[in-house]
Amino acid sequence: MIIKATHPPVRILTIAGSDNSGGAGVQADIKTISALGGYAMSAITALTAQNTQGVAAVQLTPPEMVRAQMRAALEDIGVDAIKIGMLGDAFIAASVADVLHDVTAPIILDPVMVATSGDALLKDDAVQVLRSRLIPMARLITPNIPEAEALSGQKITNLRDQRAAAEALLSMGPKAVLIKGGHGDGDTLIDFLLWEKGEAVLESKRIETTSTHGTGCTLASALAVFLAQNLSLSDAVHLARRYVRGAIKNAPGFGAGHGPLDHGWINTGERL
Repeated sequence: MIIKATHPPVRILTIAGSDNSGGAGVQADIKTISALGGYAMSAITALTAQNTQGVAAVQLTPPEMVRAQMRAALEDIGVDAIKIGMLGDAFIAASVADVLHDVTAPIILDPVMVATSGDALLKDDAVQVLRSRLIPMARLITPNIPEAEALSGQKITNLRDQRAAAEALLSMGPKAVLIKGGHGDGDTLIDFLLWEKGEAVLESKRIETTSTHGTGCTLASALAVFLAQNLSLSDAVHLARRYVRGAIKNAPGFGAGHGPLDHGWINTGERL
């Protein structure tokens, strides 16, 4: 399938931290949204100093500035979908929830807690805000296994555990839950999708690579574009997974640690 941009392009607001090295966060979101034919806007929740080897420093954005960025985009350009990534602390998370309270566009929440390098990106006090205010707003939440464990209180060691954790998260109010299996064991990567009327087990062969910096950001942003384009949940998830796999396979190999993806690979004429 070849992705064709809509005219005018769907408008996507990403609310996330900045990754100065370009592999994750707002930078990865903008690259993904643009590559898939969307129009990207941003509200930056934090400045980070990081590269493929880790996060050296984090400076959170004042909550009032996060609100101001969001309102400036929403009140003028408008929005067709919203992607939420790194929030940093409870004050920023609450500010985001305040602004989005009456927004009807689909929200894709990637509950970023820890960077690929292992560095913490969410303070403990923000977890309750995620559970009580942001998760219930979401069209789809996309935790990885450690994030799903932290949010649901369920230990995940197999597919049955993934399903139990997804059920616990779905009971918090989102329309759908996608638990990503990249942190699991074995040669087969298993993602589990659950929504009110169904479920899907999504399997793919694990790609042996260190180029995994920003995979969660990239997946959530791709989902935001596809859902804004009115694809079904199932189609959006399948296409987003295929886009991320292509971006991993075509990664440039930069850096000495967990390297970035090639977000623009789809524009070389390759098919999803």
